[in-house]
Amino acid sequence: MLQAVRKEENMAEYKPTALQTSKRYLTATDVAELLGVSRSTAYRIIKRLNSELEKAGKLNVAGKVSAKYFYENTYL
Repeated sequence: MLQAVRKEENMAEYKPTALQTSKRYLTATDVAELLGVSRSTAYRIIKRLNSELEKAGKLNVAGKVSAKYFYENTYL
C-alpha cells in the first residue's frame, strides 16, 4: 500500500516533455530515442504493446504505438 501511495505522489510531479504532448502515435525511432534502445528493439516493443491493445479489442497502426498507451506502460 505504501508503495502505491509513493507511486501516486511521483505521478503527481510528472510533467510530460514536448514530444509526449505533441504526438498521438510514436514511431520506432521515437521509442528508440526515449528508451535508449535500437530501432529493431523498439519495433519489438511496439509489436508487443500493439498485440496487448489488439487483445483488448482496440485498433492499432502497424509500426506505431499510441503515445498514451506507451507512456502508461513504460512509466516514463
